[in-house]
Amino acid sequence: MRAAPRRYSSSQQDSARWENFPLREGDIVISSPAKAGTTWVQMICALLVFQTPELPKPLSTLSPWLDQLFTPREQMYAQLAAQEHRRVLKTHVPLDGLPLDPRVSYIAVARHPLDRALSMYRQVANVRAEWLHAFRSDPDQPPARQPSPTLPPVREYLLNWCEPGSSDGWEQDVASAELHHPLDAWNRRAEPNIRLVHYDDLCADLGGQMAALAEWLGITVDEAVWPELVKAATFDEMKANAQWLAPDTEVLTDPVDFFHGGRSGAAREELTDADVAAYRKRVGTLAPPAFLRWLHRDAPAECDGAGIPG
Repeated sequence: MRAAPRRYSSSQQDSARWENFPLREGDIVISSPAKAGTTWVQMICALLVFQTPELPKPLSTLSPWLDQLFTPREQMYAQLAAQEHRRVLKTHVPLDGLPLDPRVSYIAVARHPLDRALSMYRQVANVRAEWLHAFRSDPDQPPARQPSPTLPPVREYLLNWCEPGSSDGWEQDVASAELHHPLDAWNRRAEPNIRLVHYDDLCADLGGQMAALAEWLGITVDEAVWPELVKAATFDEMKANAQWLAPDTEVLTDPVDFFHGGRSGAAREELTDADVAAYRKRVGTLAPPAFLRWLHRDAPAECDGAGIPG
């Protein structure tokens, strides 16, 4: 008997929104930590569903973040109920917080935790300060102007992933929390309706990974449009269409900078060898070696020109 979904709740999202949501046969749910490649895989799935490089609506409209708290629940439900195409749903909730329906395809996206952390650092710097404060304010009041948060130096920020916190509980330790989402998906990877995707695999062979996803999803793509679909999912093309493809454009200072660079290995360039060794030692106590080898990869892939942070 499957355990009841775990509740994940924060100022930005609440997994309880999934409890009564009417899933459909064929739905695609993309589950990944923020900045692990979420937007990239949303785009890939949307391209496969619509089979045109020019999406009919903004990506965040076609593939909304169901459990985010900016949009009232009933409004979100109505928006998704009105969609007649195969739906692509976004969440940052781990699979153990979702109702796992055998009729639904779940895609979990993972990325090297330090690279994801660096992308998060840049993302915070790109969010309008008033929206950061709005998450903690009265939802019926418009966001007020607030000073931008002061970020620590990037190395100091990344060291949160390299050193143990004050508690061994995963909720209070950054490294443990970071690993929980992809590790939970890894442990479920043998289930037929769960697909585990690694950011670096998308970097190394975007076309091949898109083809594999299409086959897994049971989608046949017209060969005549295939090159255009792959091109539309590249870094340069997505950055050029940032206003149409970046999520929550009203929150970002610069939607174009949402697609900052996406290069794997960039975070480790901000750290010393001792820092990286400390990180490896720390996470080595938190997850099995086979999973960590898969997550970290021995040779970082270069994503410039092909990858996308999301």
